[in-house]
Amino acid sequence: MTESPGRRARRPNVVVIVLDDLGFAQLGCFGADIATPSFDRLAAGGLRYNRFHVTALCSPTRAALLTGRNHHAVGMGFLCDMPLSRPGYTSQLPRSAAPIPRVLRDAGYSTLAVGKWHLTPRGHRSVAGPFDSWPLGFGFERYYGFLQGDTNQWVPNLVADNHYVSPPATPDEGYHLTEDLADQAIERVIAQQQAAPGKPFFLYFATGAMHAPHHVAPEWIEPYRGAYDDGWDRWRERTFARQLELGVVPEGTTLTPRPSWVPAWDDLDADARRLFARMQETYAGFLMHTDAQIGRLLDALASSGILDDTIVVAFSDNGASAEGGQLGTYNEHRFSGGLAESVAGNLEHVDDWGGVRGYPHYAWGWAWAGNTPFRLWKRYTWLGGTRTPLIVHWPAGIADRGAVRSTMAHVVDVAPTLLDACGVDWPAAVDGVVQQRVDGRSLMPSFADGAIDPPRTQYFEMLGSRALIDGRWKATTDHVSTGVIDEERLLEGSRDFATDQWALFDLDADFSEADDVSGEHPDVVARLEQTWMMEAGRNQVFPLADGLVARLDAMLPMPHPPPNPATFVPAGGPVNDESVPFLAGGGTIVAEVTVDGQGPDAPAPEGVLCALGDWNAGYALWVHGGVARFDLNVGGVGVRVEAAERLGSGDQTVVATLRRAGDGSVIGVGVPGHLTEVEVDVVLPFAWQHGGTQLRLGHDEGLPVTPDYDVPARWTGALHRVTIHAGKPDADHLGELLRTSLHSD
Repeated sequence: MTESPGRRARRPNVVVIVLDDLGFAQLGCFGADIATPSFDRLAAGGLRYNRFHVTALCSPTRAALLTGRNHHAVGMGFLCDMPLSRPGYTSQLPRSAAPIPRVLRDAGYSTLAVGKWHLTPRGHRSVAGPFDSWPLGFGFERYYGFLQGDTNQWVPNLVADNHYVSPPATPDEGYHLTEDLADQAIERVIAQQQAAPGKPFFLYFATGAMHAPHHVAPEWIEPYRGAYDDGWDRWRERTFARQLELGVVPEGTTLTPRPSWVPAWDDLDADARRLFARMQETYAGFLMHTDAQIGRLLDALASSGILDDTIVVAFSDNGASAEGGQLGTYNEHRFSGGLAESVAGNLEHVDDWGGVRGYPHYAWGWAWAGNTPFRLWKRYTWLGGTRTPLIVHWPAGIADRGAVRSTMAHVVDVAPTLLDACGVDWPAAVDGVVQQRVDGRSLMPSFADGAIDPPRTQYFEMLGSRALIDGRWKATTDHVSTGVIDEERLLEGSRDFATDQWALFDLDADFSEADDVSGEHPDVVARLEQTWMMEAGRNQVFPLADGLVARLDAMLPMPHPPPNPATFVPAGGPVNDESVPFLAGGGTIVAEVTVDGQGPDAPAPEGVLCALGDWNAGYALWVHGGVARFDLNVGGVGVRVEAAERLGSGDQTVVATLRRAGDGSVIGVGVPGHLTEVEVDVVLPFAWQHGGTQLRLGHDEGLPVTPDYDVPARWTGALHRVTIHAGKPDADHLGELLRTSLHSD
């Protein structure tokens, strides 16, 4: 690795902060009324970019960020949870696209990653790896966080370096993931600086916030009580006015109208208004809490004397998320269990919204408002999905502090900008592999004088939604993607590539993509559509797919699929859920145990034989008072079946069975030949936990599957082995995989 002559002798530290599902209008410095003093502090001491674009989805944005290449060009055209055999969708970065942590590490930087990852393909996330797509395989020297697209903020599924770990505390002890991530980031940076004073570092800090579940303690929600009682329409109008005042939206911008699928606040009844207001109160508290943890990190850098010469880049991976649907949900796992939402059902949980008993996501009216002044949201290539706040703070390198830049920028520009600031060149080859083209460009010229760079061309594609920016023009299709049931049912637009219509916008005159001028410039539309086709071909976008079947046909097999049946023993510790046979098509769980002799004074056997998931979604085979129980929890709906008789003494076999039956399921428990079965009105999900989970043997951990036992609920006898045999899911059951993947992003 070489450094260009004349570049800085003192190389800056680098901190990249990536928020999740945060819309263009949800930070205070971009117009919101939510208290975000830490981000506002960064904006006041640096630059805000109001034409910064991302890919509209999580894994693709992160791949583009870390490589400086377009997401399809590095195999991340969709979520890493569905790796395909097609070059643009393998979910595996090619060796020809070395990511920036590897480049900076080779240039003498310490490289640290903390937080959400979501770049490891499904099937690669067990304790057996392979680890080349884990953070340490990307060039980070240390890692602490979670691998999946989301996780429970109260009891996350954590990884340290290349192994799984338990959270350091419980919710009852005040644990929250974002606080833990901030603690880890601060500790690791300070330790690095003390061990090697002056050695530059690269810290990648990616919160699970503001992604669902919207989890935060009540004291953070309380300041916003009543603040959103007048609803999303008026909040959006007030926010737009502040954006104009702040200059993050130029004068003459049009506030795009409310679409037909978002209900007018004034048309809602009192119950719906109370519910939806509470959802936004929780989101605001969650964001304020997140901002406070960012503040702690900034304070630690300042107190160490290194903040001024640290370049801090902060942005969101995509626009605000509408995956809560029209009504929101108190538990995002409900959709995979086929459970419909209702205002009345959500209201039963409104007082504990954001608490430990749920997995909530707000209604999509707030996502629409959070992307003010744009239309649509995450997963679409309209500006609501692709334009997010970008803040760059670097006192040693930026003089025009507090300014707004209107440079057309894209997430692929971040890595080239950072390498430019650090005085490090892109390598021509890494480990003997010639490196592919870098699609991004340095934004460093905009730090100095704010000059608009020459026009550029940038394609967009996500789940069939397509767009192209070419200089002043942006063309966008009306394609509606699959995966969110309410969108499939309510959104207006095309659901067939053959009938998609391209709209055209003059971004020089139309900041918000409000005025379709395609009818006035058919020649421009034709040219941009053709340019999109060429860019798509150059970047491995084809074949286009917006549905599940086309993806399932090309899904790559897992490198180490679980056998069926699969046998597990307690000595192996917790087992990653991807190593456990899926039970979407039913199956059998068999636990082989030894029960101590049961005299008249002997205590009855107790405890968990095996458990996966928790009271948000999961199952547990356990014993209480000597009676075997099988508890199933689907989206917060708990059901149970109990054996008819107590377990005897000595060697025993305890059996639980599951099978789909019509619109529900049948579950059973007992000993061979003596099962008790009941019909239940739940559908067995493809995946129990969106954020991944572990199969526990002989005890449980974190949150229980049912509140009727307290973790760890250790089994008082001997557990020899647990064998799980999965039934074969049909095509409809496999169809849940795409929806599960989308909701876990």
